[in-house]
Amino acid sequence: MTTPKTILARILFFLYLLAVAFLCFMHVDKLPEVQKFFFGIPTDKVAHFLMFLPFPILAYLAYDHLTNKLGHAALFALATLILGSLLAYGTEYIQGKLPYRSMDINDFKADMLAIAISCISVFIVDITHLKVRKN
Repeated sequence: MTTPKTILARILFFLYLLAVAFLCFMHVDKLPEVQKFFFGIPTDKVAHFLMFLPFPILAYLAYDHLTNKLGHAALFALATLILGSLLAYGTEYIQGKLPYRSMDINDFKADMLAIAISCISVFIVDITHLKVRKN
């Protein structure tokens, strides 16, 4: 049975994916000028990190409902990591094909760092809830 919370989470996940697509494929000349570095890190890399950080969290809320086994939690985390990496690579690949954007391996690295950190965090939350439910 799909609960209203699950439906809302899935709608938010879909809207998030649309927002990522919009941000990745829009003309960058429409963006206002911002400082080039944030604490010594290129601002666009910070933006990529922040853009992909919610992916595992929203995927977890939309599709995983506190798994009952450690193996299921690990499998969900791995699947989320793989799907997130495909999304990150796909956005960079498409950007490389657009005449007004470019493919940047460092953007992909920032995306993957965010996805990995978020996947690990979601996995820890999932297995922590698993231990709490067993007691």
